[in-house]
Formats: sequence, C-alpha cells, structure tokens
Amino acid sequence: MKQRRIGNTTLEVSTVGLGCNNFGLRIDAGEPSRAVIHKALDLGVTLFDTADVYGHRGGSESALGRYLGARRKDIVIASKFGNAMDDAGTMKGASRRYVMSAVEASLTRLQTDWIDIYQLHRFDPATPLDETLGALDDLVKQGKIRYAGISAPGAWQLVDMQWTAHHHGYAALATCEVEYSLLARAPERELIPAMRKHGVALLPYYPLAGGFLTGKYRRDAPKPEGARITKGKRYEDMFMTDANWTRVEQMAAFCEARSHTLLDLAFSWLAAQPVVACVIAGATRPEQLAANVKAADWTLTPDELAEVGRITA
Repeated sequence: MKQRRIGNTTLEVSTVGLGCNNFGLRIDAGEPSRAVIHKALDLGVTLFDTADVYGHRGGSESALGRYLGARRKDIVIASKFGNAMDDAGTMKGASRRYVMSAVEASLTRLQTDWIDIYQLHRFDPATPLDETLGALDDLVKQGKIRYAGISAPGAWQLVDMQWTAHHHGYAALATCEVEYSLLARAPERELIPAMRKHGVALLPYYPLAGGFLTGKYRRDAPKPEGARITKGKRYEDMFMTDANWTRVEQMAAFCEARSHTLLDLAFSWLAAQPVVACVIAGATRPEQLAANVKAADWTLTPDELAEVGRITA
C-alpha cells in the first residue's frame, strides 16, 4: 500500500488506516477484533486509530494491546483522551493531572511504552491551553508520546493552540481529526486552510458518512439488514437528507460511467486531498477492510476531481 507522511512529522503511514471504535464492545468475545487486526497487518495498514473511550471504556485499546503483540512496533497508534471515562463525569478533560493519569492508563491497556499520536478528544474550555500543551510537551520529552493532536476543533481553537505552543516553546500539534467526506466539506472553509498554514495533517472521521457512501442504500428502498444506518436513526438523520440523496445518486452515476463504485470514490477522493494524511474507517469483518484498502487505488484526474467538486458543493 502507498505510504505518506503525516504533516511535518517523521511518521509515515498507509493511505488507508483502521478505525478501532468497534473493538472491545464485547471484550470477552474478541475473535472478530483479532481477525480484523491481523488482516490489517497483512494488508499493510499501519495506522490504527483508537481512543480511551472506544469499546466499553478502554475496550478498544485493550483489544489492540492483546492482539498486536510483537507487531506493535510495525504500526502507528493514534489514541485520544479527554472524554468521560466514568459515569460521574469526573475522569475527563485536559488538565495536567488528568492528562498524566490518562496516558498511563492508555499505555497499560495498549501494552506499549509509547503512543505515536496522542490527541485531545474534545477542546476543553475549563483548562488553560498552556497547561494542556505543557503536559503534552512533557510527555513528548519523556518519550511516552511522539506527537500530539486534537479532534474536532474550530479553526480558531486550532490556531490558538498552535500559537500558544509556539509562544511557550512547546511541541506543536501534528494532527487534527475532523469529520470530512464527500458529504461533509465544511472544514474546507476555515479549518483546512488553518491546518495547511500550521502544518497540521487531517485524519478524517466518518469518511463514509456513517456508511451512506458505501453504495448499498437506495432511496425509497428497504435498508440493508444489520447496516449501521439501519440500526441507528441518528445516522439516518445526520446523513440521509434530500440534498445528500441527490448528491449520492449523481456520484453513483459518475462512478458507474467509469467502472468504479461509490466506495472507490469516497476513499480515493479523500486520498487525493493533500491535507489528508490517512483515510481511517472502521471495519467489523476482514473482507470489509480489504474492500476499503482496494477502494483507495483509483487515481482521480484533475477534471474528475473538479466534476466531483461540483456535485458535492
């Protein structure tokens, strides 16, 4: 698989990564997770994206720690902290005290000495930026993390964090996870220009719009049994608007005329964006992961990119 560098870091990762949010949901029945992890390694996937809250509060990290084994050194792990890890909502945030305890817990679950990319899951307005960034800088110096990042910030928040890091001489943010896809292009207005200016790489979540961009849905037809949107009305409300149905139908025709699938377009369009470091998507079966990897092989021409841009604008 093709490799690319993450922003201004020394890390190189596969074009397609593995989102691990489905791992650890049933921690004692881990065979599906192990099969997907091992398939990812066989396919050359080198970025595994997780978080302390994924699975059942630590379940995803624990699954990775259990099934990666000696292959941990061959891959890049991106994890996140800051969302609540207890029902009372006290184990959360970005204070120095919490950052230092959260990273130790993640390292233990992951069975590793370091996390390659450690990201604040949500901006924490209750904690001064210099406190959070100072803690992350100390973790870099201690070798417990290699780079820091943030998930879902506003453009001004990203710039504020980068300026604060520069002002204090702390390690700058290297990555930003944000919703970005053919149906979610809002980051192009402010956030992506800020990322380019400050050398921050984009790791897109919901690259398939909750599964809507897989091509398995048809307007006014029954939804496939067991699919994510079928099981959760939240995703239907988020993605299946009339405007998006029209875009998806136009993109499907675009793909069919070129002997490709909508899945191919969803991955390959993201891979064509210079700011995107790796297209991360979850998978519950090895064959699903293999399809995701293959989907990124389409090299879109400038004219094709322009046409897709007009469809999805």
